[in-house]
Amino acid sequence: MALTDDAIAKIRGMIQSGALPPGARLPTEQQLSVQMGISRSGVREAVKVLEAARVLDVRRGDGTYVTSLAPRLLLEGLGFALELLRDDTLLEVMEVRRMLEPVATGVAALRITDEDLDELSKILDDMRSAADDAERLIQYDAAFHRTVAAVTGNETLTSLLDGLSGQTLRARVWRGLIEGNSSHITLAEHEAIYHALRDRDPLLAQASALMHVNTSESWLRAVLAAPPEEPADSVAPQRSQRSTANP
Repeated sequence: MALTDDAIAKIRGMIQSGALPPGARLPTEQQLSVQMGISRSGVREAVKVLEAARVLDVRRGDGTYVTSLAPRLLLEGLGFALELLRDDTLLEVMEVRRMLEPVATGVAALRITDEDLDELSKILDDMRSAADDAERLIQYDAAFHRTVAAVTGNETLTSLLDGLSGQTLRARVWRGLIEGNSSHITLAEHEAIYHALRDRDPLLAQASALMHVNTSESWLRAVLAAPPEEPADSVAPQRSQRSTANP
């Protein structure tokens, strides 16, 4: 493992220094072994690790190349890692999402195009038609927030937010909402976000997104606190006056 870690550090150093820029082909395994003074097995394992991290692209019969190093590639593993988190840590994920998503939505309000608004309007129609279908709602919910984040033009932020809102996390919140006959609440919050974006109002968009994340976090806390045999609707969180003020 020490040799592998050393090889990883050296290859990473070559990439960071510009000796191996995005798209560059790596020397052969034997050449790297001699160049770095590390056994071929150590180099081979290092390449496997960096391939899994989307830093390298191993093309059988062609060679090994540095990827584009785009955020969407390097942060791709974030969503997978979050799927493995324990229940109590999911609340920390929601806290991070609460820090980032409202600000991103406010930025989107300043940059959104009519085409983006048309896409969001279509997604909202799809959500309304799937009001009691958890699987479809999860899909449309992800599409809605991914579209809003993409409007910022910040690929790193978009990738982070996408990873923070994993399939399992969305599923737990949406199933709790449906079982509690409260899916209309979060549908209305999506509509509030859309209207704020349509008005190009960054402060209202940020506030609407914050309200939405708070609602999702409240439902997640309720679902996690409920005993396994207790239905989610029996622990429906009480919305504060501030929450009920959001249409």
